[in-house]
Amino acid sequence: MGSERQTAGLLDTLKMERVRTILTHRYPYPHEHSRHAIIAVVVGCLFFISSDNMHTLIQKLDNNIKWWSMKDNSTELFKFQSMAQNLKILMISLLMYIAWIFVAALYHLPSFQSMGVDLRMNLSLFLTIYVSSILFLLVFHIVFIGLWYVGLVARVAGKKPATWTILQNCAVLSIACCVFYSHCGNRAMVRERPFDRKNSSWLSFWRKEERNTWLAKFLRMNELKDQVCSSWFAPVGSASDYPLFSKWVIYGELACSGSCTGPSDEISPIYSLWATFIGLYMANYVVERSTGWALTHPLSVKELEKLKKKQMKPDFLDMVPWYSGTSADLFKTVFDLLVSVTVFVGRFDMRMMQAAMTRVQDGAKQGVCLYDHYSDKEELWFDFMADTGDGGNSSYAVARLLAQPNLYVNIGDSECALPRGDFLLIGGDLAYPNPSAFTYERRLFCPFEYALQPPPWYKQEHIAVNKPELPYGVSDLKHYDGPQCFVIPGNHDWFDGLHTFMRYICHKSWLGGWILPQKKSYFALQLPKGWWVFGLDLALHCDIDVYQFNFFSELIKTRVRENDCVIVMTHEPHWLLDWYWNAASGKNVSHLIRDHLKGRCRLRIAGDLHHYMRHSYVQSEKPVYVQHLLVNGCGGAFLHPTHVFSNFNKFYGTPYECKAAYPSFEDSSRCKLDHILREDSFMGHLRSTMLLLIIAIAFVPSKVSRKRRIFIGVLHVSAHLTAALVLMVLLELGVEICIRHQLLATSGYHTLYEWYRSVESEHFPDPTGLRARLQQWTFGLYPACIKYPMSAFDVPEVMAVTRSTICKKGIASLSRGGAIIYYGSVFLYFWVFSTPVVSLVFGSYLYICINWLHIHFDEAFSSLRIANYKSFTRFCLHRNGDLEVFTLAVDKVPKEWKLDPDWDAGVKDVQQMSHKRDFPSKWSAAASHQDPVATVRIVDHFLIPRTEKTDSKT
Repeated sequence: MGSERQTAGLLDTLKMERVRTILTHRYPYPHEHSRHAIIAVVVGCLFFISSDNMHTLIQKLDNNIKWWSMKDNSTELFKFQSMAQNLKILMISLLMYIAWIFVAALYHLPSFQSMGVDLRMNLSLFLTIYVSSILFLLVFHIVFIGLWYVGLVARVAGKKPATWTILQNCAVLSIACCVFYSHCGNRAMVRERPFDRKNSSWLSFWRKEERNTWLAKFLRMNELKDQVCSSWFAPVGSASDYPLFSKWVIYGELACSGSCTGPSDEISPIYSLWATFIGLYMANYVVERSTGWALTHPLSVKELEKLKKKQMKPDFLDMVPWYSGTSADLFKTVFDLLVSVTVFVGRFDMRMMQAAMTRVQDGAKQGVCLYDHYSDKEELWFDFMADTGDGGNSSYAVARLLAQPNLYVNIGDSECALPRGDFLLIGGDLAYPNPSAFTYERRLFCPFEYALQPPPWYKQEHIAVNKPELPYGVSDLKHYDGPQCFVIPGNHDWFDGLHTFMRYICHKSWLGGWILPQKKSYFALQLPKGWWVFGLDLALHCDIDVYQFNFFSELIKTRVRENDCVIVMTHEPHWLLDWYWNAASGKNVSHLIRDHLKGRCRLRIAGDLHHYMRHSYVQSEKPVYVQHLLVNGCGGAFLHPTHVFSNFNKFYGTPYECKAAYPSFEDSSRCKLDHILREDSFMGHLRSTMLLLIIAIAFVPSKVSRKRRIFIGVLHVSAHLTAALVLMVLLELGVEICIRHQLLATSGYHTLYEWYRSVESEHFPDPTGLRARLQQWTFGLYPACIKYPMSAFDVPEVMAVTRSTICKKGIASLSRGGAIIYYGSVFLYFWVFSTPVVSLVFGSYLYICINWLHIHFDEAFSSLRIANYKSFTRFCLHRNGDLEVFTLAVDKVPKEWKLDPDWDAGVKDVQQMSHKRDFPSKWSAAASHQDPVATVRIVDHFLIPRTEKTDSKT
């Protein structure tokens, strides 16, 4: 028993589970990621760094090429691995581009060459091995797939390897060979007696008579490294030992102090290392693809926990990158907007089609757009939000609050429970940046379905033909006790002509757990106690069409009584935007409110501006057409400032005053310059100065006078042109300095390739003529596939040589192709240097405009992508007819979520409707004190009496 306990303790000490986790493959086909090779390369890097660095510190060497090359290679390895596993392809491409540009310039710098570091060897060797490995593995995979196709290997091997995986393996292999060459070289040791070599093994380093103290051993790590190179990584033998492959190997250079006779017969250690990695890859690939072992190999306990943890987090999309010049969504948005404005506006209107279909199907009945099933209720709660579908975190935070059965908030000194709304009003802009199946499903439906799940029988691809499609046993909407949702489209929903909105809102039955009864893009809701909600569709005209106007005017004439109260919901807040742009829009809406409702419009609610503001009328002799003006576009999109609209005070000739703003004017004005400068600007680099000036002037909002627009535009353009001129001068000075120090313009084109061929012939002997045979058999592909990738790193040399030619013979001496190559080479470096400068200029311009001139609020705050300060408005229609309004807000949106244990414990009956659960939302904040349910607070609270025309603030 004692021995058993000791054995168990030993196993625990060795942490075999950790060892098994390291050696167990992370992915179904481990050879694709070369995990063992990566570990070996990393361990080798650390060993060589420690040995050479210690040797440098002890002997005080100033020029140590090995440490620097090792540092560069190991850094690139870790960068590559982190990029390959954690970053997106776009970021990888950008970093690779910048790395390419600077590496091409670094190996010309005198600071590196004066230290004894020549990056040309590592760079050229890496490219040669990298390209050769890719071609070799490509041929191998083609042959293997051919064998699979004819049935010579198992059918389990049918999956093709990913291209990115092959590139990653080749990069790791090439880095390993470069690291070895930097420290051990390509020496072919002459072995006269095998016994002597055995005695000179690295184990002799640890003999007591040779090394008396541990300190001496530690200080002479460099000698251990040399013995490791000569013993562990020595050549596998001479070519005469393998006569079949003697003409297909690379040979090492002799290291015998001039006593050698004849060419080297030893196989190159670089070739041995490369062949070992390639052989392991091929063997692993063939065995596992043929036997299917990896398909049934179990994951380790830690890997299973990691996989489960990953599945226990929502896959939310980030905020839309409005200033990303490479976003396909943004290009599609611009294209859809141009098509909608130039083709459809004024020519085709989906609202006209809806009116025509309504007349054909239902005659002239108002019932298609009128819903009166709430009119008999004694008390009614309902919610309003707008501008959702941007970042997943912010959209879900608001949806989670809307889905809760009750929200507990403090009103004064007491806590009050606000029940979930019987229905939800959404004021447009359902998904950004453009309406599509992807943006609607991922940015709108996904957060709402996580917050309140749809019925278990609901299918995502289902199209609702006869709405409303109620649950089994429910006869009509009046008897359905779950939450409902009514939506109007915004300008972003109209970018595709309202196609996606009609498909996902009017032709589907559920938005998460909210049922969608509406069939058109506009509607009227008859509420109890004489209250009404008019949902207007403004399209891209910023106004309602004649058919919509006719519907609401007839409804007012026939159904709305003199003492009734109406809430008008639109997407755009005309009162703020018209004041800001000094324009007059929504004439049909104004006509409807002023001449038909005649003072019965108690409240106007809108979105579009991503903040919260409420203005109430001030007693005066002017007629009051609307008592309260409320904007709440904080449903999930980026934040808009409030201080820009602080001077608004009149609408329809009636004075108004601001009663509430969220965020406050003080918080809104704290727009930091460094936040704006985070985003890259893709404005600039335009060929024509006049075109840039015109664009800059046109970019200034039209509310500014013409003289000020020209003045601001000229200043903006002058800043860009001055920055561009300074950068070009600095670039030219840099090239000129390198030319005068004979760092550039010394060899002409293909400098790196010509240098490498000379070094290759000296340090990598080829007595059998292997290179010549490869060149002949591949019809020149072999040197070409290495020559031209290397020429990509000769961009500085191309610039310098061409510049010298221009200075001597003039620009006319260049051919058209030569001029294109020269300008392209200059642009490659100019773009890298100018991007942060252009961002600085443009960011400073936005900062000055938003804080001093109060213009460009949309452009400035869209670049910030602030996900915080989210809110919605909850209404309570009391039994006495008074409408109490609560605006609930969350200052900070969580970024990390976890599975809500209360929700997980409550999901027992799968047939139960989600709105009947006490905990309907799937995810809660990872930090409980940051959960929106715990941090929600009231930022505005007021009452609109039913019988009076003045409001009493509570």
